[in-house]
Amino acid sequence: MNYLIDTQILIWYQLNSSKLGPGVLALINNRKNIVQISQISLFEIAIKQKLGKLPELDITVDALTGLIRQDDFNLLDLKTKHINAYANIPLLPNHRDPFDRLLLATAFSENMPIISADENFALYPPQIQLIANR
Repeated sequence: MNYLIDTQILIWYQLNSSKLGPGVLALINNRKNIVQISQISLFEIAIKQKLGKLPELDITVDALTGLIRQDDFNLLDLKTKHINAYANIPLLPNHRDPFDRLLLATAFSENMPIISADENFALYPPQIQLIANR
């Protein structure tokens, strides 16, 4: 099965963090599953690194891309259909993060579940399948 993982899950996976739930870790490590990483996550990480918000992830985006490939994850290019699907994602007053919303739009347009630790993702319609970090 195809799964899109959000930026935080990617960061925790790369840092081998104990914050990553055992069920999610099992899904990610199951070689029968295809783990997708959106380019938008790389963009979000680059911005957070530039702002000093990710001191624990002290590698370049190029190096991170190498690790993604080494882990047998797929890098999912940002596509026009993902941006178009953004219009289908409700704009909620308590969740306006553009990166999260574009990841949700990507999952929606690709018809694949998204794995996230963000509780706000559960606020969205059931057409966006969420797998919580457990």
